[in-house]
Amino acid sequence: MKFIENNICAPRGFKAVGKTMGIKVSGKPDFAVIFSEVLADAAAVYTSNKVKGAPLIVTKKHLEDGKAQAIAVNSGVANVCTGEKGIKDAEDTAKFVSKELGIDSKNILVASTGLIGAFMPMGKIKSGVKGIKNELKTKSDAAKAILTTDKAEKEIAVKVDNFTIGAIAKGSGMIHPNMATMLCFITTDAKIPQKKLISFLKKSVNKSFNMISVDMDTSTSDMVIIMANGLAGKINEKKFQEALDYVCAELAKKIAKDGEGATKLVEVEAKNAATKNDAEKLAKSVISSNLVKCAVFGNDPNVGRIMSAIGNSGAKFKESLVDICIGEELVVKNGKINGFDADKVKNTMKNDALKITININMGKEKAIAYGCDMSYDYININARYTT
Repeated sequence: MKFIENNICAPRGFKAVGKTMGIKVSGKPDFAVIFSEVLADAAAVYTSNKVKGAPLIVTKKHLEDGKAQAIAVNSGVANVCTGEKGIKDAEDTAKFVSKELGIDSKNILVASTGLIGAFMPMGKIKSGVKGIKNELKTKSDAAKAILTTDKAEKEIAVKVDNFTIGAIAKGSGMIHPNMATMLCFITTDAKIPQKKLISFLKKSVNKSFNMISVDMDTSTSDMVIIMANGLAGKINEKKFQEALDYVCAELAKKIAKDGEGATKLVEVEAKNAATKNDAEKLAKSVISSNLVKCAVFGNDPNVGRIMSAIGNSGAKFKESLVDICIGEELVVKNGKINGFDADKVKNTMKNDALKITININMGKEKAIAYGCDMSYDYININARYTT
């Protein structure tokens, strides 16, 4: 696997643009278009939140035939809880972009992220997309244009054999996906039938984006989209799945590390569980615990909080068999606090990445969840989000 440049535009036949239309009051880039030179097979996975943004509804409709040629994304306004007008605005966004690109609006997928309850500034979008086809290029600000409270752009591109996968993502707060506010857009030049594409995507999402948590709030706008234009021809499907898994996992970690107010990435591995489901429940319960997050922020080796989170997970395990490590230090042995060097563990917890390992000792299944600590800044950011 080789890392290459140009993220979303790295695969053959893809171009993009990220620009400022004045949707955000900050004046930063707030609109992106990702375009394939040819019609592509496409698949998506969406939030499980019962309140869904208008763009998700429109994108689901446009993807009924499994085809797409472009994605139009705005940041600053989420277009959620906007009723019929929101649906029309999402459809009109696709129409405005389709007119400029010279393609059918049904082959354009739409996504929005930002403030819930606000209406889209359609006048700015209509005028902002004019001539946008001429602005498309293989090096763009698309990764920057989809951000909201994110501190960093999240992008990656890898090449394996004859195919390439490129991707960008956003997400910082309201992150607790059951496929977070998170969006991810993936492109590839691999030739893959749509039914297989959705299967590959779901497998990757379940191991990555569905295993992260920042604040236990599942967003109304979560969406992961993949477009495969086939320009690389047939590929090794096993290697494709492995590459897609890697791309999604790396972006998931970037989102977790960039959690609102976060100071460090936290990785929790639950291993030797009786079932995969048990392992996933255990890992996500610990990564989602606000008490664990606060302890991590304070570099406090309060292992009782980890044990409590395990007990609240709903997973099957025996307390007397559980071992826990913080970094390399064994802090719980057979369900009891182990005599550990507290100062050594505190120093380990000061790093900008922390690994917690939970050994259930009941089977062979494992799962890894990604998250972050919870700092004072999380409150500051979210207490004034609309103002």
